[in-house]
Amino acid sequence: MNTIRLLTDPAIALVFLCAINYAAFAAFGIDKAFAENGKRRVSEATLLQLAFFGGIIGAYAGRALFRHKTRKKPFSKHLHMIAMIQLCACLAALVYFW
Repeated sequence: MNTIRLLTDPAIALVFLCAINYAAFAAFGIDKAFAENGKRRVSEATLLQLAFFGGIIGAYAGRALFRHKTRKKPFSKHLHMIAMIQLCACLAALVYFW
């Protein structure tokens, strides 16, 4: 399959976004469970990377449902910044393709 088509096919993009959001959601749940049981944690960098590469909705959903990382101001600031960057990118793409 053509590499360009892989990058521009809406169906593939949708599958990728679903998968990355599920991974981000699951990572928040796993990290919360590990935190409660005193086990080795998922790093904040990993959680933020999952959000950055398209899993922002899953990250916010996992954060809200599991009530995890809600009081950590630096983490919240980074997560909100990622959301704003993605929102601006989506708006720019919308204007460009309009």
